[in-house]
Amino acid sequence: MTPTTSRLDVIDALRGFAIVSIMLLHNIEHFDLYFTPAGLPAWLQAVDKAVWDGAFFLFGGKSYAIFALLFGLTFLIQYQGREQRGEDFRPRFAWRMVLLFGFGMVNSLFYHGDILTIYAAIGLVLIPVARLRGGVVLAIAAFLLLQPAAWLDLLRALPDPQARLGDPASWAYFGRANAYMTGDSLTAVWLGNLTNGKEGVVLWSWEVGRLFQIPALFMLGMLAGRAALFTRTPDSQRFWRRTLGAAAALFVPLYLAKSGLGGWIPEVALRRPLDTIVSSWSNLAFMLVLVSSFVLLYWHTPVAGLQRALAPLGRMSLTSYVTQSIVGTSIYYGFGLGLYKHTGASACLLIGVALATVQCAFSAWWLRGHAQGPLEALWHRATWARRRQPAAPRPVADAESA
Repeated sequence: MTPTTSRLDVIDALRGFAIVSIMLLHNIEHFDLYFTPAGLPAWLQAVDKAVWDGAFFLFGGKSYAIFALLFGLTFLIQYQGREQRGEDFRPRFAWRMVLLFGFGMVNSLFYHGDILTIYAAIGLVLIPVARLRGGVVLAIAAFLLLQPAAWLDLLRALPDPQARLGDPASWAYFGRANAYMTGDSLTAVWLGNLTNGKEGVVLWSWEVGRLFQIPALFMLGMLAGRAALFTRTPDSQRFWRRTLGAAAALFVPLYLAKSGLGGWIPEVALRRPLDTIVSSWSNLAFMLVLVSSFVLLYWHTPVAGLQRALAPLGRMSLTSYVTQSIVGTSIYYGFGLGLYKHTGASACLLIGVALATVQCAFSAWWLRGHAQGPLEALWHRATWARRRQPAAPRPVADAESA
């Protein structure tokens, strides 16, 4: 039996966990304004490096992947809910993605690393696969996870592995971003993010393989919903235990391979596509470790009480995501407080924890009086707004006598 009409708290809590981890990463990055403050004591520099490395080991490339997995699961829940009423959700979902793209463009004004616009565009792939058999969907997802573009790059590099490659195209865009991020003009940030920033992020997403991994995760989330893997049953618990063991076993050699590529393969033309492939697989494996661990802890340990505290945040994930972009960039960018000049990774981590705590408290307070978060309610109303029906034509006799 699949969940169609009632919320699953574990899903909300897991989504809340993803939001918090995204918040922490974005803070230590100064929301993509990369800058190391000068004059920090050596001990603090060491702490900052440990915080940076630890945060990216745990969450880098994994938090957005959890979000993508749950995106596909949410689509499935909505699709099945409408199917039970005899409706086809797919046309409405297409409109829903148009609305999400709009939210993403607003978010992009402040943070050029916005993921909502990318999810909205790629989310349309769920429309043609929604009615395919599970085996077919799994085969498509597996093909995408293989990173076919990177394999083609690798094959093209084999005849001349010593060929010199320039920097990835996205680097130029990110280099230009600092000029307007550090300035004091909010208008310049908006303009730069919507032009230079959007193009740079799309290029970067292509270069690191996310444009293949995201649709695959959407499909895997949909399949997880079909199999009711987030409903507590003996079969689902067995699945997550096995997934935890297999993902942990795969992650270790993949992570070691990713860490050693620079020493083993000096040729950049070969190493760059291999790094894309191995890094995406390594991140996927660790993401599954995080998800399976979270679900099993939620179902089996007293820690579930702490995890449930994240559920309100997960229910308001759209509001929380957009809010953290506005608040975070106002803290670090030049148009705001400009704290990028003064805060290393450890100080930013503390700021991120404080902001996440406030968001959790606000979400819990808001949902005591509302069914949804502010942006979630707006999205819902716009999604299901009925089009005004054209007025029925007046009878000919009435028209003539008027």
